[in-house]
Amino acid sequence: MAINSDEQQNAALSWTKAVTKNKEIVAENSNRLIPKGSKLNLKNPPRIKRKLSAWKGRTDRQAFWLQHNLIKKTLPGEAGQIFDELKMARAEILGSKEYDGAKLNIQNFSIDLTKNLAEDEIQLSTLINLWFKNLNGFKLDKDQKRLIDQIPNINSRNSQKISEDMISSIEDEESFLKSSLSLLNALKLLEQEKSEENEENEKFDEQSDENEESLSDDLNEIESDEEPSNKIDLMQSLVDEMPDEQEILQEAEISIDEELEANVDFDDNQIGKENSDYSVFTTQYDEIISAAELSNLKEINRLRIQLDKLIQPHLQTIGKLANRLQRLLLAKQNRSWKFDLDEGVLDTSKLTRIITDVNKPLSFKEEKQSDFKDTVISILIDCSGSMRGRSINLAAVCAEIIGTTLERCSVKTEVLGYTTKHWKGGDSRKSWLQRGGFSHPGRLNDLRHIVFKSAEDSWRKSRKSLGVILKDGLLKENIDGEALQWANKRLQKRFEDRKIMIVISDGAPVDDSSLSANNPHYLDNHLREVIADIYEKDQIELLAIGIGHDVTKYYSHAITISNADSLGETLLDELTGLFE
Repeated sequence: MAINSDEQQNAALSWTKAVTKNKEIVAENSNRLIPKGSKLNLKNPPRIKRKLSAWKGRTDRQAFWLQHNLIKKTLPGEAGQIFDELKMARAEILGSKEYDGAKLNIQNFSIDLTKNLAEDEIQLSTLINLWFKNLNGFKLDKDQKRLIDQIPNINSRNSQKISEDMISSIEDEESFLKSSLSLLNALKLLEQEKSEENEENEKFDEQSDENEESLSDDLNEIESDEEPSNKIDLMQSLVDEMPDEQEILQEAEISIDEELEANVDFDDNQIGKENSDYSVFTTQYDEIISAAELSNLKEINRLRIQLDKLIQPHLQTIGKLANRLQRLLLAKQNRSWKFDLDEGVLDTSKLTRIITDVNKPLSFKEEKQSDFKDTVISILIDCSGSMRGRSINLAAVCAEIIGTTLERCSVKTEVLGYTTKHWKGGDSRKSWLQRGGFSHPGRLNDLRHIVFKSAEDSWRKSRKSLGVILKDGLLKENIDGEALQWANKRLQKRFEDRKIMIVISDGAPVDDSSLSANNPHYLDNHLREVIADIYEKDQIELLAIGIGHDVTKYYSHAITISNADSLGETLLDELTGLFE
């Protein structure tokens, strides 16, 4: 049974408002795991029921944070991330004592969170959150237990004593705060922060001394020249210019939120702050090229064999997908009959008329069948340098599974790729430098858009071309916004009623030449604008597959695939969900 997305989101928001007793809370689609201000980071719910508990857990923990976290102290760097996760763990524990069902939801969310990441991508702060919740009765899976056992110094006698203090003081914010700081000190994280701070202080000691002398001289002049009443006015003006305590706290909260989002590489607060008008320096050197033109026949055959080896473990998945999709699509066909025809299948329900009146002619019927909406799917693959290795292998396997499965179900599919012709600008940048290298030139690289398979070609004809995606030297830089516009225009020209675009990517757009000559969020802002425009027009269904990275900060409807083991089941759920 499909899940009603709007109903689930409205219910989650209403529940959060009720728990926190705050009617001002609003929902946003954000990648943050800790809410900022009164914003609930509410992602789209999953399409299948068994994943709903983990989705609810993401909301529950945020609601408990908004309800129970009144500790305003923040810390910089990794210590700050861990400190925030300890505060989050405290909120989750306190909230789950009041709402039993939320405990299971949060456990399922934590399992999903760590399962979808490679071990080296799981942050220490996340593990310490799990460790403290486990001490308070939350269950972990075997992989999570193994990971928390590897936390340095966590099992020392000192840490064990501190953890007991944290458990006993969990109801008291101030006591919990002190115990948490003691834990950070025992884990030798505060020492690192202090060391960095001391180095910074040493750099400014000499300058500070000079400033103090200068300030002293200025004050002496003021004392000698000004009357007492003027001195009072001067001091009052200095006090008025100082930020009040609330402003300082707000700045501290903003600072720690930016630290927490360091792994996202993009600050949502900067969207629209700089010039968002997107332009292109020149399209003279851009190209749209078929994959077969990028290599010779011998290499194409070799690369196809290489891709076949990657596909081999997933052949069973393709069969399962095809069978399930065929059943779904056939169920969507509406069957009816035409009656009183001169030929066709004999209508036995009308035979009684002949018995009563021999002059009545035989009556025939014919089944009429109206097809489900014609569908075309465009698979757009990020062919950037950051996809090199395991990521591009997974992307190629995804495209193969989706394409071959849908073709068996008579669904048109095209496979496209996007990258640049050169590193660091190519001919576009050279032309810009020849014209004086003026500021803000716009996009500054040569686009390469690749057609691996058109919608009209069969997989049998195009399967060799897909292997070219594994070609050495193909993967360079990625300008996602224009790639989505290109794929969108191709779909708009199609005659099918239903049009779907699936983007396979590993994260943000990156092109050194464009970013260095414009503002640092130039490509990012444009991608968000393009995505927003596609969603707003609602002519094309847009979803994304994040390879090793969560791409929900861009796409409202997205899934993440971190390894080949989860590939089959994830695609099985997602593709069948499209047609449910």
